[in-house]
Amino acid sequence: MKIAVCVKQIPDPAAPYDLDPDSHFVVRPNDQVLDDTDRYGVEVGLQLVEQVGEEATLTLVSMSPAGSLQGIRQALAMGADRAIVIDDETLRGADALTTAKVLAAALQEDGFDLVIAGTESTDGYAGVMPQQLAELLGVPSMSFARKVDRDGDTLRIERQTEDGYAVVEAPFPAVLTVTSGVVEPRYPNFKGIMQAKKKPIETRSCADLGVVPEVQQVIQSVEPIPARQAGEVVEDEGEGYLKIIEKLEEAKVI
Repeated sequence: MKIAVCVKQIPDPAAPYDLDPDSHFVVRPNDQVLDDTDRYGVEVGLQLVEQVGEEATLTLVSMSPAGSLQGIRQALAMGADRAIVIDDETLRGADALTTAKVLAAALQEDGFDLVIAGTESTDGYAGVMPQQLAELLGVPSMSFARKVDRDGDTLRIERQTEDGYAVVEAPFPAVLTVTSGVVEPRYPNFKGIMQAKKKPIETRSCADLGVVPEVQQVIQSVEPIPARQAGEVVEDEGEGYLKIIEKLEEAKVI
């Protein structure tokens, strides 16, 4: 069984960052970290590999500037077998659909039985790429999984809904998105960290995959957030509720 997990390297959210003065894009440092939401997808994939046994493999697939590959090695240290990284300058500013097309090309070239992804990346928040990916691959999309089970050739999930959850089943191959908190991601141990240094990482370009980027996002301008203005202090001497009613009427709430 070939399991692929889509992961993304992002600038460390806890570190300061700069914007390119011309393009207004974030200047990505050489050292980037694994997107925290992807750790859940990696853990779900590892648990499925453990269920299947030695015949199962887990490959990371990422579209991002390679840099020092710090984030990729974090996922490899968790237990993934190998990684494929698509790093191409022409992909700068790529939208969600372009990302899905690039990942789909890499997955079709490598082969897969199951693709796992987070619901959305923390530096983009589009939330549509996994569904586009499933459409391009021509396989079922199983989204917002809070629990994942495998029964032979069938994948069964509990899909999170506003009212609880729905049980959804689909045959392999499929694309699965998992929510944060679906599992407790493991922490890499010393052995895993050392092994990650020797695990294969293959790089690809758009030309290698036969993909021509068609859409690039353009940021026209970036404006600073206006300074927060002081609020109005109301002294309540027994009729403060009248001021509340007045404000609600101004906001047309009542």
